[in-house]
Amino acid sequence: MKQQLIGNPTKKVINRDDRNLMNIAQYLKDGQSGHKRSIPPLDQWHPKHCGAMDLKVLANGEWWHDGQLIKRQALIDLFSTVLWKEDSKFYLKTPVEQIEIQVEDEPLFVNQVDMLELENKRYIQFTTTTQDVVVVDDEHPIFMREYQGELRPYVHVRFGINALIQRAAFFHLVEMGELLENEKGESILVLQSGDLSLQLGT
Repeated sequence: MKQQLIGNPTKKVINRDDRNLMNIAQYLKDGQSGHKRSIPPLDQWHPKHCGAMDLKVLANGEWWHDGQLIKRQALIDLFSTVLWKEDSKFYLKTPVEQIEIQVEDEPLFVNQVDMLELENKRYIQFTTTTQDVVVVDDEHPIFMREYQGELRPYVHVRFGINALIQRAAFFHLVEMGELLENEKGESILVLQSGDLSLQLGT
């Protein structure tokens, strides 16, 4: 619902979604220390549910608000730090409010894959478009899942939220592993990250 500003008719009409989004953005900016990006302890917050806003993350990685494409990557990076999933629904969550948003598939997207060496062990490391860094282990496994008839690769990130491994990053991942055939003649990608061994049907 639009809220008309009384007085100067040339002032921009600000709707509730815009105000909520601006409040969240301001909260995040105020809470940042320097330029370091950090994930707040969302699991320790228990705010009230404040309905839904017209914010949607498309399956191709685009963020749309009120029918407009969000082009400022810095803003998307900020909002991604307070993504929360509960009962199969996605939210933006702060200590004082939890607002439902729409997500077509998953809200995070891997665009870079590297090999990391720690204590003489090699680990697969992912970086998302929103600057999350994820090391593949038992708590952050890679898995395949179908979306609209297409088998897609994902990695678990946090709070029940996964990241889609984008095509170029997945091709790089294939180069890091070994392609084998199972007894049914299906292609299997074998990957090793630390002590974790993964077999993914491709």
